[in-house]
Amino acid sequence: MISGLADSVLATFIVFCRIGGCLMLVPGFSSVNIPVQVRLFVAIVTSFALAPILLAVLKPLVTEAPPLTLAFLICTELLIGGIIGLGGRMFFLALQTMLTAMAGAIGLSSIPGTQVGDTEPAPALVPLIMAAVTTLFFLTDQHWQVLKGLMNSYDVWHPGDRLGGDMGLSHLVSRLSEAFVLTLRITSPFIVYSVIVNLSVGLINKLTPAIPVYFISVPFVMFGGFLLLYLTSDELLTQFMLGMSSWLAE
Repeated sequence: MISGLADSVLATFIVFCRIGGCLMLVPGFSSVNIPVQVRLFVAIVTSFALAPILLAVLKPLVTEAPPLTLAFLICTELLIGGIIGLGGRMFFLALQTMLTAMAGAIGLSSIPGTQVGDTEPAPALVPLIMAAVTTLFFLTDQHWQVLKGLMNSYDVWHPGDRLGGDMGLSHLVSRLSEAFVLTLRITSPFIVYSVIVNLSVGLINKLTPAIPVYFISVPFVMFGGFLLLYLTSDELLTQFMLGMSSWLAE
């Protein structure tokens, strides 16, 4: 009886390894504004909720298993959870990178802002949109889709199987390419706007070299950028959340 209880506890810990590794990196849950105790509590509660379903699969792997096999199983589960969480975080990191470029395109790169989910300094436009995206991540119940994806991941990456490096790397490369294509598409209007405005200001400066056109044009460039942001902000957020939901559906 004691041996069976120990196997159940060990199997539950194996479930916690994958879930904890994912929640350590997945967007929303991994924010620095969420206390570590809260993230640990969510991981433990989720592990207890999924453990009864997965005990039949995991108990044969931990019953009378040698320490080296258990260590390999724990490391593999942590790695799988980290790959799943990092795949989602890449979308937010790609968006943060393109938002920084977007802020520079409309003349807001010199205005500092307070970061929402990170400690790196960034222009004020970046934390504004990242806060909206993080809020929508929870309002649209995509955090539940993350937990559902963790449950379904046991059908793709079976516990105890050897995780090939090419499989994990190809998964991350695929998510990275999807994330940057998505964020480049939704921020492309601002890049096109920057090219057109700077080309126009450069031509005007050539025609009137005695007038400091670049200094005069800064308020107009910022006004045009704000107007473009006002017109496209809804579509920007919608397209990003649709891209996130399609990844979670996979």
